[in-house]
Amino acid sequence: MTDTATLERTRQGTAASLELTHALAQTLYREARLLDTENYADWAEMLAEDLHYHMPGIETRYRRDKTDQVTDLTRMAYYNDSKPEILKRLSRLETGTAWSEDPATRYTHIITNVEVELTENADEFRVYSNFYAYRNRNERDEDSLIGNRIDIWRQVGNSFQLVKRRAILKHNVLLSKNLNIYV
Repeated sequence: MTDTATLERTRQGTAASLELTHALAQTLYREARLLDTENYADWAEMLAEDLHYHMPGIETRYRRDKTDQVTDLTRMAYYNDSKPEILKRLSRLETGTAWSEDPATRYTHIITNVEVELTENADEFRVYSNFYAYRNRNERDEDSLIGNRIDIWRQVGNSFQLVKRRAILKHNVLLSKNLNIYV
């Protein structure tokens, strides 16, 4: 007889069904649309209460340097936020005093290479994706952010909530004047 722990270990890392992969890909595309249209209230509803949103700052290092720049949460990060911290950032945009968003920034998020794996928790799924986020403000302010994401999404009823996101930028130096964008 197989015990529950063995079943959970067997499940972890297994590719999800096409139906589940499609449902989560559609969730990522909806998230991108909400961010593009600055519909932050609906986007915030997609965030789990126990959210951890992390975008580490990666330094250029020689291969022999094995410093953990990705999972070490004590190192510099562009984002290392919980849901309340994200909501605080979003509320700032509603004050009318966010000079970097007046005039408004125009966004486009492109999500691709979506892969979904099962995890040890039956209602949570590991989702890998690549992103390209473009933003334009004023006449000459343009930024492009490119990278990979590893997410954990939890099924809640007929929808999914983002529990964990680690976004890895592929830039050596981030030249943006600000980082008023979620990826």
